[in-house]
Amino acid sequence: MNHRIVVLGAGYAGLGAAKRAARTAGRDAEVTLVNASDRFVERVRLHQLASGGRLDDLPLAGLLDGTGVDLVVARATGLDLDARRVRLGDGRALGYDTLVYALGSAADLDAVPGAREHAFAVAGAAGAERLRDRLPGLGSVAVIGGGLTGIETAAELAEARPGLRVDLVTAGPLGASLGPRARRYLHRTFERLGVAVHENAPVAKVAADGLLLEDGRELPADAAVWAAGFRVPPLAAEAGLGVDERGRVRVDETLRAETHPDVIAVGDAATLEVRGRATRMSCQIGLPMGLHGGNTAAALARGREPARAKPRYVGQCVSLGRRDALVQFSRTDDTPIARAVLTGRAAARTKEAIVRGTVFAMRRPELVARSTPGVR
Repeated sequence: MNHRIVVLGAGYAGLGAAKRAARTAGRDAEVTLVNASDRFVERVRLHQLASGGRLDDLPLAGLLDGTGVDLVVARATGLDLDARRVRLGDGRALGYDTLVYALGSAADLDAVPGAREHAFAVAGAAGAERLRDRLPGLGSVAVIGGGLTGIETAAELAEARPGLRVDLVTAGPLGASLGPRARRYLHRTFERLGVAVHENAPVAKVAADGLLLEDGRELPADAAVWAAGFRVPPLAAEAGLGVDERGRVRVDETLRAETHPDVIAVGDAATLEVRGRATRMSCQIGLPMGLHGGNTAAALARGREPARAKPRYVGQCVSLGRRDALVQFSRTDDTPIARAVLTGRAAARTKEAIVRGTVFAMRRPELVARSTPGVR
């Protein structure tokens, strides 16, 4: 009987892992990819969808054509690590010899009261579509979160809807992961776009008509958009996998779970130390982790010792509407190189090339180097 590899999740990490494992293991393995939807979602473009844009339709069946990967459209609801079985929402169970855990992350809508009831989230296609459909009737929007997702969403909304009042509210400084030069450019850009930035203003509550800040101020808004943090599914922790304080699976240098070496964890749902720092949730690390996770799964299927992963950062790239962007180059440990910043149309073209490159990687992972870095 061939080695059974089951991959949970078909985002950047999971789809890459499944295709790489199938190609590398060949006839030594049977690869099954489990995903709740039959579509691949370009998550790094969801701010465009939320502001009224359209995304390419990418059926997983088409992306898997000719790979030999078996697609199962179902939601994973539980893991039996002793029996090596995955429980599915439709009542079925899948056995595995090696499991690749790539369930990703979602918006943390339980971080403050009212967010789940009243805020839109752009971490998934359904939430982005809900916001898009509501936009024509809105006069003001408050975007919560000063990281890359919040920055991209606020800029996209302001550019696409010139009559819309956009507030960006962040608990700390705007673009805290960027260098001073990049942060100054962000402020100038938001001033040009008419976005009001509220720094060091933690949100205490989200209501139907706006926000209550921790300092007691009220910020009226017709709609709130949550972009202030992400959480991972509880499946790994509930099953008994070793996880960190955020529920992410702790992995060794081959991306195998520290507590269960027959489980490989990749992407946002995993945590690996890179030069003393835990990996950041991002496509930049998730995609290379997925490809390396596929290599590890194939090595186990063929009875070989897996190679060590060597992820590295090269920078952060944030779009500021369709004609502007900012690229902050970084050291391999993710710390910004202060003066190494690209802006304007050149940065926008760079950002678009990178985003297109992620889809190319999903179509042809065999042409992507094992440790190819991205920017995000």
